[in-house]
Amino acid sequence: MLGTVGVVADHEPSTPSTDRPPIASAGPEADGDARRSQLLAVKLRALVGDHLSGRPGDRPGDRPGDRLGDLLSSAQLPGFAPGAATMVDRQAWVLLDHQTGTQTGQRSGQRPGQRLGSALAWAIRRDATELHLITEADGGQLARRAAEFAFPVTVWLADGRRLLPAGAEPLPEPATAPAGHLALRELIAAGGATPLVEHGVVSGEVRGLEVCRVVDDAEEGPRLEIGVGVHDREAFQMLHGHTPTVESLSRVVDAVREHRVPGAARHPFNRMAAERLLRWRVEDDPSRLGLRTLTAAEPPVPRTSVIEAVPCVARGIDRDGRDVVVVCSSGVDLDVVPYAADARLAAGEVADPGVARTLVVTPARDRLAVTTELAALLVQSLELVSID
Repeated sequence: MLGTVGVVADHEPSTPSTDRPPIASAGPEADGDARRSQLLAVKLRALVGDHLSGRPGDRPGDRPGDRLGDLLSSAQLPGFAPGAATMVDRQAWVLLDHQTGTQTGQRSGQRPGQRLGSALAWAIRRDATELHLITEADGGQLARRAAEFAFPVTVWLADGRRLLPAGAEPLPEPATAPAGHLALRELIAAGGATPLVEHGVVSGEVRGLEVCRVVDDAEEGPRLEIGVGVHDREAFQMLHGHTPTVESLSRVVDAVREHRVPGAARHPFNRMAAERLLRWRVEDDPSRLGLRTLTAAEPPVPRTSVIEAVPCVARGIDRDGRDVVVVCSSGVDLDVVPYAADARLAAGEVADPGVARTLVVTPARDRLAVTTELAALLVQSLELVSID
C-alpha cells in the first residue's frame, strides 16, 4: 500500500561554529539555486515514478487510476539541499546534485560522495525505514560507505530515465611518493614545518595548515613550492623564484604559527583547516583522548584542496595497547560518521589483526544530536569525543 508522497524543503542545521563560511545573501545566485532546486525536484519525481511503476518513459499521472502517478504528481517541489528528496510510504528517496557549489550554505567543495550523512539524517528525521540514494557521480564510494550501516541504504546511478544499482568500489590503492619527493622532507623539517605524506603527496604543515608542497617540474624535477594553496604558491614563486631556502620557508612558518594558537584573533590562517588544527592539538597531547601515542595518517580518499573542509585521520595506541583510528572534524559535518567508517575500513586493511577502536573527535560546540543518531546506525560502533 502506497502512502502519501511529497518532496519537501530541507536545510542543514544552523551551527554556532565560526569555522564555516556564512550563508550567502539573497540575490541572483539565490534565485538560481531556487530554480535548480525546482528542476531537481521534478527530475526526482520522474525518476522515482518511472522506477516504481516499472514503465520508464511514461509520465506519472498520465494513466487514469495510476495511484503512484497521482501521488507523485501531487508532490510539492521545494527541494533538498543540495538536491531533492521525497518520501514514498516509509522509503526515503534522495537525489544528490552532482553540480557542487551551486547551492547556498553547503560545505565548501562538497561532492556527491560526501552527502551520505546528510541523506541519512534527512531520512531518519522523517521516520524512514530505508533510504534510496540517487546520484550521477561517486556511486561506488557511496555504496561502500553505505554498506557500513545497519540501516538499509540502496545507492542508484541515474542513467537517463533509468536507475541502475551502484556496486561498492574498493578503497583507492595507496600511492607511493617518489624518492625524489621524499628526499625534500629534510628541507621541510629544517624550515620548521612538519613533513607529511598523503596518497603520494609530500607536503609540510604548521599546526595542520599546509604551507609547502613538493611538485614535479618538467625541467628541474622535484621541487618544493612554498605557500598556502596553489595560488599562494604561484605568487611566492613569482616573487622569490623557484628555489626556496630554509630561511624563506621559516618566515612563512613563523607567520602562520602565530595565528594558530589558542586565543589568536580571527585570521584566514586559523579559519582554514580547522579540523587539522584539532588533529595537531590531540597529536601534541594524546592523553586528552586517553591514548599513549597518536600520529597523523592518510585519509581514506585523497583531499582535493587545502581549503576543502573535510575530516582528517590519525592512528594511535590506547593505554591498553589497542590500535585506534581517530577522525577529527570541525564545524557542522553530517558526513563525518560515514567518513569515519571509511577511515576504519582503510586502516583495517593495513592493521593486524585490525582496528579495535574508532574515535570521532570534534569541538564541543560542534557536537550534534544527529551525529549520535547516525553513529548508532553503524554495524560496528564508534566513539564520539568532544573537546574544548
